[in-house]
Amino acid sequence: MPEYIAAIDQGTTSTRCILFDHGGNVVALAQKEHRQIYPRPGWVEHDPLEIWRNTQEVVNAAVAKIANRQSSIVNAIGITNQRETTVVWERATGQPIYNAIVWQDTRTDGICNELAKEGGQDRFRAKTGLPLATYFSGPKIKWILDNVPGARAKAEAGELLFGNMDTWLIWNLTGAHVTDVTNASRTLLMNLHTLDWDTDILALLGIPRAMLPEIRSSSEIYGHVGTTDESPLRGVPVCGDLGDQQAALFGQTCFSPGEAKNTYGTGCFMLLNTGVTPVPSTSGLLTTLGYKIGSQPAVYALEGSIAITGALVQWLRDNLGLISKSAEVEDLARTVEDNGGIYFVPAFSGLFAPYWRSDARGVIVGLTRYVNKGHIARAALEATAYQTREVLDAMEKDSGVQLTALKVDGGMVFNELLMQFQADILGVPVIRPKVAETTALGAAYAAGLAVGFWKDYDELRANWGKDKEWRPQMDSAKREALYAGWKKAVTRTFGWVE
Repeated sequence: MPEYIAAIDQGTTSTRCILFDHGGNVVALAQKEHRQIYPRPGWVEHDPLEIWRNTQEVVNAAVAKIANRQSSIVNAIGITNQRETTVVWERATGQPIYNAIVWQDTRTDGICNELAKEGGQDRFRAKTGLPLATYFSGPKIKWILDNVPGARAKAEAGELLFGNMDTWLIWNLTGAHVTDVTNASRTLLMNLHTLDWDTDILALLGIPRAMLPEIRSSSEIYGHVGTTDESPLRGVPVCGDLGDQQAALFGQTCFSPGEAKNTYGTGCFMLLNTGVTPVPSTSGLLTTLGYKIGSQPAVYALEGSIAITGALVQWLRDNLGLISKSAEVEDLARTVEDNGGIYFVPAFSGLFAPYWRSDARGVIVGLTRYVNKGHIARAALEATAYQTREVLDAMEKDSGVQLTALKVDGGMVFNELLMQFQADILGVPVIRPKVAETTALGAAYAAGLAVGFWKDYDELRANWGKDKEWRPQMDSAKREALYAGWKKAVTRTFGWVE
């Protein structure tokens, strides 16, 4: 009798359901995009009810693909999600009181600046591992409570619930109001050392504790899909929960300190496993939770977060019309030999790691009459590789670990031009695994461990296999000259927003 684990991957642009077999292979997949809502410059929202409807649709569609396999069984469900995206809803009705405020949204800049007046940008870093930045959920909750009429009074009366997208989906699936340590660590409200909500920070932000979900491990049974639901997964336990980047770390089987992965999605996120003690960053990285499996000790990570990578290709497609499909960017970039002397710094919502500059905005520098759309496409791809190099440099400085190779995943890893340039600019091999769906796979692994579908890390490691490797081909003098040009270009983005 075939047995599978279902992973719901709720991302920034779409929601997917993927079914995996014991070998970690994709058996069925369904995906649906949702709207990106831009009410004002710098504001980004999603409709939480649309995302919940899409989740139900993709679960039904994925399970329907195996319905003809006799007596096939889905043993468990894992959830992975866009992190920091903030939903507040009514406990009694399940109705959101405002759209979800997306991680890229910069409207909380004033709140963060106000908080930084005392103690600076690193005011909460010792407790949370995070700088004060618009990226995180806590200031977004405060904005909703301050700006939605009646919200604060309802929150104080215990009538409102908060969650990142994992909590929103688990609540709709099972009725349980929970999150895991990885998602909680992205709120600016969780103490890294106690793995609980920090009373002092909640008081400063004016967030009632009763709104917040219970913090659990990344791998345990949170609840079962409601038996009254129409879902084909009625009664199946929901028992894996990891923020998307931590899920990719887990799916890439980076279980040992010093192992790292980079995910190329809407943004780009490099995580380095640092073991069971948090490593403070002095180089602009985030100290975050990697994962916590059941009652085992929590594992920490250093993270470099880059806001705009794949989203830049979407921008070339949707806003400029240079390409009609994202995949065409590689062919366009190959029409030229190099970047024509230009750099494209996509600071559309400020700069994340290692700068944390919300006053920055995007620039293209070095333009001459020689430059054509091929050069712009190439510079857009190269921006991803340069930003990754900046994060890697910071990681090596903080951890003292020299990276010998980089495991990569996400949609952009099928862009061969980008992967070769990434290896060239890093000076280390770049390795793509056989199963590129590592984010969903990590959520499936966490869920499968909770129900004994997989028994230990060794079984998961045995599933990992290399698909392709790119080795550096650029000489070091050229590498450093190109990188110096990038660093100069980045400085031109600073201070644009007064």
